[in-house]
Amino acid sequence: MKTYQPRLRAKYATEVAPNLMKEFKYKSSMQVPRLVKISVNQGLGSAVGDKKIVENAVTEMTMITGQKAVPTVSKKDISNFKLRKGMPIGARVTLRGDRMYEFLDRLIAVSLPRTRDFRGVAPKGFDGNGNFTFGVKEQIIFPEIDIDKTPRIQGMDITFVTTAKTDAEAKALLTAFGFPFADKK
Repeated sequence: MKTYQPRLRAKYATEVAPNLMKEFKYKSSMQVPRLVKISVNQGLGSAVGDKKIVENAVTEMTMITGQKAVPTVSKKDISNFKLRKGMPIGARVTLRGDRMYEFLDRLIAVSLPRTRDFRGVAPKGFDGNGNFTFGVKEQIIFPEIDIDKTPRIQGMDITFVTTAKTDAEAKALLTAFGFPFADKK
């Protein structure tokens, strides 16, 4: 018996979906865009020389997302970068369901406002198919990370995959969740 439901999942069912249905005049509730998954990715170019960098990144990303991160490996040899096929060069996590909504809630309410000189996220990361990607310059904006125990500051990319057909629908969906887009001025 499941009694707990993330705050943003409940908000989607009660507020977001009905408002989007009115705004875009959908005929069916199945046409209303929804969040499918959040993919968090960290590329570590400096990991070629030191394997501990990838291990630290996997540990930190696991703490940030609440789900076990996996290391990513190179697909081919690149001699200029001293890179061999199969070497670990990053970390990634794909969040779905309750963990996705919990991560989104913490990202919007706690982490993004902790960014230095934060004025909103630039809305230029849409791909034309209703997905949105933006980068975070420092992983220390997440409260789960202890700054004193962090060997180096790394950035990460966060991708929101939605069922929206257009960027306008996806932006309306994320804005309804409270995502802080910067004003175009």
